[in-house]
Amino acid sequence: MVYSVPQILQCYAQGYFLMAEQDSDTLNWYSSKKRALMPLDERFRYPKSLRRVLNKQQFTPAINQAFEAVVDGCADRETTWISDELKEVYFRLHRAGYAHSFETWQGDQLAGGFLGIVLGGAFIGESMFYCIPEGSKAAMVMLVAHLRSRHFLLFDAQMMNPHLARFGAFEVDQAVYEATLYDAIQRPCQFV
Repeated sequence: MVYSVPQILQCYAQGYFLMAEQDSDTLNWYSSKKRALMPLDERFRYPKSLRRVLNKQQFTPAINQAFEAVVDGCADRETTWISDELKEVYFRLHRAGYAHSFETWQGDQLAGGFLGIVLGGAFIGESMFYCIPEGSKAAMVMLVAHLRSRHFLLFDAQMMNPHLARFGAFEVDQAVYEATLYDAIQRPCQFV
């Protein structure tokens, strides 16, 4: 089924997200009883080893410089929920100004990045990837700094995993998530 951009945005604004069925282009809407959030305050943390990498200033951040490459990088896994149909959804949302890539570069090489959907002051992280070691971790730190500087309220990481927990991610129940998402959407933030 082909969803319109307004339909997609309405579902994301209600706390749903799209995923493709395994080994299929069939898209379904999902919600979860627990949602992983990345803190945008002092609870955000990262390993000292990453601090040393960042101090070397070997990565440069960029926004939407290689959106399609980031989508492809996020989908290029053994097991992926990003089908060709979902890629097209992201491309349509990008053209409409709602889907963005936050990237790290090492010289002229894409090092890693995030794919996300922005609604007001909410960054809904869809996926992340790296081509160069530490590329996505550096992107995480730089993205959090960017969201803070733009006064975002919410960085939705969707599903908890050990990697996100190392950065201070925490889970909230569905009711807390929906209330926070509602407040975040009301903020007139500009990602770009």
